[in-house]
Amino acid sequence: MVTHSSFNNTSQNNSNKGVCDVCNNEHCLVHNHSQTLLGDETTQNTIIKCKKGQQFIIEGAPVNGLFFIKQGTVKVFRTGINGREQIVRFAKDCEIIGHRGFGTQEYYSIGAIALQDSELYYFSKEYLQKILFENPAFSYDMMLFYANELNRSESKVKSISQMTVRERVIDTLLYIHRKFGNLRGFLNLPLSRKEYADYAGTTEEQVIRVFSALKKEELITAKGKKIAIPDVQLLKNEISEHNYFLDL
Repeated sequence: MVTHSSFNNTSQNNSNKGVCDVCNNEHCLVHNHSQTLLGDETTQNTIIKCKKGQQFIIEGAPVNGLFFIKQGTVKVFRTGINGREQIVRFAKDCEIIGHRGFGTQEYYSIGAIALQDSELYYFSKEYLQKILFENPAFSYDMMLFYANELNRSESKVKSISQMTVRERVIDTLLYIHRKFGNLRGFLNLPLSRKEYADYAGTTEEQVIRVFSALKKEELITAKGKKIAIPDVQLLKNEISEHNYFLDL
């Protein structure tokens, strides 16, 4: 169970920083309101340190707050039919996790696992509710944040429902490329074939078949879990009609 005061196998420390030092992203909700969220000297701003492979949100656990990734990479997932894992998204620095259950549900509808050693700010439900009541500017920006999330989610669902398996796998490759970029020529987030399948909504066998076809067509190269895209535009052309830029 995830709570403000106790995390399984995590280390915590309290930081009363008045300024978010993660980035200068003007679209970041936490950065724009860092004085409100982090500047109160009486507030215990908990930083959670998670090891690679550690789960910090348990699907079905009570909603006690939300998380902001200070540094690291996270896999967000939910359990589907017959207990199969469905990856909802991959998150990185300056992204919020657990917000879709905040204020509307009693239990987390998703789980979250650190894919690398990560640091996260944790904001309790009670603390956020206090700020929402006391700070109209933060409440307004929070409303816009949720409206944008809903719009992108609805657009993505519509797009994915019209894609073939091949197109969904290509969409996943482009999503990883856009979000994480390249490292020494390969996508900077090595994933297993199963993880590609769990995000694309298909099977591991289908992903292997599509990757094999893409390699024969020289649209990708592979070295173990590492995937490289020689010409990104060629992949974009295959799914351009599906608004491939709509990320979650």
